[in-house]
Amino acid sequence: MRIVWIASVALWLGVVAGGLGMVAAYDNRPGVSAQAVSSWPEASRLTPVADRPTLVMVVHPRCDCSRASVAELAELMARTTVPPRAYVAILKPEGLSEDWDATGIRHAAMQIPGVKVVRDHGGGEARTFGAETSGQTFLYDARGRLLFSGGITAARGHLGESVGRTAILSLLNKGAASNATSPVFGCSLSSPADQRWAQDVRRP
Repeated sequence: MRIVWIASVALWLGVVAGGLGMVAAYDNRPGVSAQAVSSWPEASRLTPVADRPTLVMVVHPRCDCSRASVAELAELMARTTVPPRAYVAILKPEGLSEDWDATGIRHAAMQIPGVKVVRDHGGGEARTFGAETSGQTFLYDARGRLLFSGGITAARGHLGESVGRTAILSLLNKGAASNATSPVFGCSLSSPADQRWAQDVRRP
């Protein structure tokens, strides 16, 4: 019986370790990076400014990973000496209820001083900027040139220092070199296989 008990404990520990390993692997697997355009896209409905950089974050309102992205944006805005014009474009697919995007993520984004939240009907802004993954962030300078493209979290749903947040702060506060990139951690904006977190009833 002792041998059976030891074997059972070992099996249980193996299952737990395997499960934790799978979770860690998922948390640290980046999404698809954007095919970012090198200059401000003229097709965008968003309006840049000529006296400072403009930041755009594209978010799926039902992606739990993006709660951290929005929280990191709030931290970033609070730590800039001259905050950029900032937008959070909230995805609103066609054919869903009018309040489908009224989530905690949207509410959190609306509470960030200096950030304008816009509804991205049908994902038009996401496509215009080349975003594929929720949390994808872009920074353009006052002349409309791309400075940064990537994510601002270190992993899916993780808060704290990250390559992306550090890069943007360096660009804004220190005038660091442009064309910085970082991995983006979040849910797919378009792939049905990755949208289990967005199971909603469509309009009949």
